[in-house]
Amino acid sequence: MAGPEQTQQQVEARAERIDDAELALRGINMLLNNGFRESDELFRKYRNHSPLMSFGASFVSFLNAMMTFEEEKMQMACEDLRATEKLCESDNVDSQRSGVTVVDRLQRQIIVADCQVYLAVLSFVKQELSAYIKGGWILRKAWKMYNKCYSDISLLQEACQRRSSQEAPPTARANDNEPPLQSPALPQETVTAEALSRLKGSVSFGYGLFHLCISMVPPHLLKIINLLGFPGDRHEGLSSLTYASESKDMKAPLATLALLWYHTVVQPFFALDGSDTQAGLLEAKSILRRKEAEYPRSSLFMFFKGRVQRLECQINSALTSFHDALELATDQREIQHVCLYEIGWCSMIEMNFQDAYKSFERLKNESRWSQCYYAYLTGVCQGATGDLEGAKGVFKDVQKLFKRKNNQIEQFSLKKAERLRKTPPSVELCILAVMEVLYLWKALPNCSTSKLQLMSQVLQEVNDVSHMGLKHLLLGAIHKCLGNTKDAIQSFQMAARDEAGRQSNSYVQPYSCYELGCVLLENAESVGKGRALLLQAKEEYAGYDFENRLHVRIHSALASLKEVVPQ
Repeated sequence: MAGPEQTQQQVEARAERIDDAELALRGINMLLNNGFRESDELFRKYRNHSPLMSFGASFVSFLNAMMTFEEEKMQMACEDLRATEKLCESDNVDSQRSGVTVVDRLQRQIIVADCQVYLAVLSFVKQELSAYIKGGWILRKAWKMYNKCYSDISLLQEACQRRSSQEAPPTARANDNEPPLQSPALPQETVTAEALSRLKGSVSFGYGLFHLCISMVPPHLLKIINLLGFPGDRHEGLSSLTYASESKDMKAPLATLALLWYHTVVQPFFALDGSDTQAGLLEAKSILRRKEAEYPRSSLFMFFKGRVQRLECQINSALTSFHDALELATDQREIQHVCLYEIGWCSMIEMNFQDAYKSFERLKNESRWSQCYYAYLTGVCQGATGDLEGAKGVFKDVQKLFKRKNNQIEQFSLKKAERLRKTPPSVELCILAVMEVLYLWKALPNCSTSKLQLMSQVLQEVNDVSHMGLKHLLLGAIHKCLGNTKDAIQSFQMAARDEAGRQSNSYVQPYSCYELGCVLLENAESVGKGRALLLQAKEEYAGYDFENRLHVRIHSALASLKEVVPQ
């Protein structure tokens, strides 16, 4: 394993004496051990050396894009992935004449399919209908390639096993006179069981990521996806990623990261297992324990450790982990930014608005992605500290920093900032805005009882008619976290009936119906009413903020209900 302490020259000196698979694995492990710059330089240097190294360079580019969501980096990742795909496809044509081994041909086919999946993920991130459809067609191509590669590799493994049995000593054979087994799938060149096992791990990574990608598509688009010719099985995806993570392929560490990302970011945010925010945390903790010796001071693993601690409501421990990760990621601005973002969120959870303001202000000034969003968070935290004049100045900046008209988060930030700027803002309304984003990003369950009670007291002082629906929605969510079911139901009912604030907070009513439905599902006597409310939230409202996000959660809640009570 090549850590950051291993120099670039040492790795390069060995490049000609080791195979591409080993060199690529070293490059990925270098990246995970904080050698981001060294890893990028290694892959860039050998980008044209082989398809595998080209893929490694493209993956580093893709990882940067997914960690920042910056438009420029996302575009660069798309260009890099297409260049790798083009290289593999041209080599596939040449290989028919040059006699390139079957293992190399399969490797290139898997890389092309992987590139297709990453391009689809980059499309899905845009959260636009056209992007989902485009991404679906891309995945259709990848799905066919994965199926073919998986089948071919399985056939080769069977042939390899037959050959091994034929070459066994005479005492191991059942009948010495038995003729040798013939296998048309076995190529003329030597194909080792080890190479095939690595390839199986390689294809399992993309296959597993593929299934998880499909599982994140909004439910109302699933019919379109199914028409494209493939299903999306979350459990199959997790199983394949687990297999890949235990292989010797260069993507084994990446499969481990994908599992950590899913268990600590995707699953709790989209409520993929209903309202259970603890789901997946045991698996994430187990992964971190197993990999601690291999990546003792990895900023990425330290980051995911902080995510687990935050989800377990250990906010002080989480802050320590995120600060440690921030210091370890000296050469990786993107890792530093996601750490600053988490530090800001943990500070908001603790209602430490001054520290939250500092983190988001730094992000607003340093990040090139969604400065509009960071400016909004900076403004509400600044206003929550009592600096209302300063907050109004930042809210004016939100308009200047607004860049992506089709981005839901930026649209939401602009709309909210304009309203607070014109009101003018009060400390209570700024704290209300902080609680609103904590709710929308599912962070209220991470708050301590004392902080939730303090938030409830602040909400009682909000009397603005246009914010009454939002007030009751947040009160209901807080009561739900505190276990006050009766009060939660009452608050959600009041929020669902609110018409005055519908224009300013269009999402409040559908979200209230969803929340009320989820609470009623917990009681066997009111399951029918709960299900009806979920369907109401799904079918009777449209065009509100974060609609796709709610549809995913409704779909999850209904799916969980079907597992308990077969329809």
